[in-house]
Amino acid sequence: MTLVKTLSKLALHRPLRAAAVLLGFLFAVAAPPGAADAGEKTIRVGYQKYGTLILVKSKGALEEKLKPLGYDVTWSEFASGPALLEALNAGAIDVGTTGETPPIFSQAAGVDLVYVANEPASPRGEAILVPKTSAIKTVADLKGKKVALNKGSNVHYLLVRALEAAGLAYTDIQTVFLPPADARAAFEKGAVDAWVIWDPYLAAAEAATGGRTLATGEGLVPNNQFYLATGKYSAQNPQAVDAFVEAIAEVDKWAEKNPAAVADVVSPLTGIPAPILAVALQRQSYGVQPIDAKVIGEQQKIADAFLALGLIPKPIVIADAIRKPRS
Repeated sequence: MTLVKTLSKLALHRPLRAAAVLLGFLFAVAAPPGAADAGEKTIRVGYQKYGTLILVKSKGALEEKLKPLGYDVTWSEFASGPALLEALNAGAIDVGTTGETPPIFSQAAGVDLVYVANEPASPRGEAILVPKTSAIKTVADLKGKKVALNKGSNVHYLLVRALEAAGLAYTDIQTVFLPPADARAAFEKGAVDAWVIWDPYLAAAEAATGGRTLATGEGLVPNNQFYLATGKYSAQNPQAVDAFVEAIAEVDKWAEKNPAAVADVVSPLTGIPAPILAVALQRQSYGVQPIDAKVIGEQQKIADAFLALGLIPKPIVIADAIRKPRS
């Protein structure tokens, strides 16, 4: 069956899957031929508009690390973690960064990925917001309400845990799955009752709408940020992956000491004023580190919770997807 016929069939019966297949195809076509081959000295990095990787890109830190090894670097921007991992699965990128939830959905779907490293937890960097005039005062008041979130993103687990802590079931609310821009529009129009979102979109929404926080991740979820790679690329290009982590570590040290400079760099790239970014940066953690037993356990807890809710189709073992140390 041709690709066109396949997409046409998918579009009729599973439009979201069709869009994902098309996205993956387009990324694969756009990628340099043979770029994923170990013989090609290239590392293709997927990044989002916020976080350390955007700083690594702007400072040229990875290129500097990899130049002695003869590697080229290419960069691709994504609006969210799920979209980034779809590209990883399609073979369009080799490494990237997401929050804690996207790799769980991807591992359950059979994506060839490995956890490479993580940033320390930033539980204050995500929250459940309601409009400032809303009658909703607590998470328990969300029963029967419409709650917007990006499906499969880091905030998905925050919502699950917050509801559980408030004595509500996941099915007690109406989930409305929307990407950040569409979710904010729905939030401002009153089309949804609450919005679960992460920084810097969180800080921007707080400033623009005066939205009230029902709950952050504090006391509920760690909100870890992960660096991931395809298993094949990691195995065939261990030096490049090590250099990737080293570049992140160096930039992390600089960013932690220079928050004002970070805000100035990121502001024109995100369209968010530096003073608002400064609020988000206060809630961010720095210091890339190897995946340890505690983090593996936290991820496994999320995976098990999602399995129990029917959000992933099968059990997964997080430890099976951890990058093995070089011998």
